[in-house]
This record gives sequence, structure tokens and C-alpha cells, in this order.
Amino acid sequence: MNITFPKISTVNLEGVKFELPGDFKGKLNIIIIAFKREQQDLIDEWIPFMEGLVNKNQNLAYYELPTLKTSYSLFRGIIDGGMRAGIPDKNARERTITLYLNKKAFMKELDIPDEKTIYILLINKEGKIIWRTRGGYSREKLFDLENAILFDLQTKER
Repeated sequence: MNITFPKISTVNLEGVKFELPGDFKGKLNIIIIAFKREQQDLIDEWIPFMEGLVNKNQNLAYYELPTLKTSYSLFRGIIDGGMRAGIPDKNARERTITLYLNKKAFMKELDIPDEKTIYILLINKEGKIIWRTRGGYSREKLFDLENAILFDLQTKER
């Protein structure tokens, strides 16, 4: 797999500007991409495990990327404001970066076939996708993710 996260200019829910993928702060970054509000439950299944991984490894960060069509950018203030109001935790708001873009092109670039579920990507600082899965949490997926993180970090230490 030789797919790279596309270059995108955006802001997080705290209003901080991001030039993605370069502004992701980890050497490795876990990116959770969602397309529909009702997919938040799937994201929430992953969050405790993401927190655990990040707490164990200072080279790792994770982000939630709600992904909407460009046409919704007209309502960005309302949409982001509603999300901000619904997320009391400042850290969660800082790691939530809403994307307003051409979803079809974005999905094609990342080889995402549909919007039916969430996608979890592990990317390096340059944006190269190292690992991916889709859907809700499972122990097997977490085990695979942990192995991908360890393998990548150990390979770079050599």
C-alpha cells in the first residue's frame, strides 16, 4: 500500500489552523475518519484504546476527522459550533478536525470505498498510510494496530 494522506488546510474545533498531514503532531498518527453523525458510537468504542496507546507512547497522536461535503462549509460556524458545544473536553476538541472537502475525491485518494462506516488509518509524519481498518473496535484490530505501531517505531530506531 503506497497511499498518502492528501494535503488539506483546515481548523480544529478550537480554531487552530492545520496544514495536514504535516501538522499532525505525532511521529505516527492514528486518524479516525467518519462521514455521518451516527458513526460517533463507533468512534467512541475506539477512544479508550486510543487514549491508552497515546499515553504509552509519546511518538503517537490520534485525531477524529468528521468529513463533510464542501457545500457544508457555508455552515461551518454552526456545524463546528454545535460539535464544540457537544464536546466538553478541551483535548477532544483539539483533536477533532472537521474536513469540508470534495468527499468523493478524498475517498478515492485514500482508497475508501464507501461512507457506511468509519475508517482508522495509521499514518507517519509524511502522511504515508502504514496501516488501516474500518468499523468498530475489536481486540483483533487493536492488536494489529499495536503491532503496526511497534514495527514502524522499531524499524525507524535501527
